[in-house]
Amino acid sequence: MGNPQKAKGDKYENDLAKYMNEYVFKYEQCQRAPLSGGGRIGLHAGGADILGSTGVFVEAKRVERLNVREALQQAERNIEATKSTEYATVITRRNRESLEDSLVVMRLKDWKDFYIAYLKSEGYLRDDQPDLK
Repeated sequence: MGNPQKAKGDKYENDLAKYMNEYVFKYEQCQRAPLSGGGRIGLHAGGADILGSTGVFVEAKRVERLNVREALQQAERNIEATKSTEYATVITRRNRESLEDSLVVMRLKDWKDFYIAYLKSEGYLRDDQPDLK
């Protein structure tokens, strides 16, 4: 008999990949990483839990209680080990929460880049605006 906690985490990773395909990319781009959830690639720490999530290095956690700083540090260690240039991102949900109610956790210095890109895309910021001093 398999580990029910691992099965729950595996399903969450699959569900996240499907969600990103349907609502972000609009085509099949993402998939759950083989052997994610504590797996190892060669001698290095494992990679992201979701493959194809361009720009973000996803550490998926489906647990009731999560130390978000430890989870983010895990993603950052894996980024360093795999020499990725993506943004460390933790996506988490508890039992009885919908997938869409998952939380996304990033460092503020990384989140600001996403927010600036959004503001520019919506016309609130221009590339030629002077920097604040």
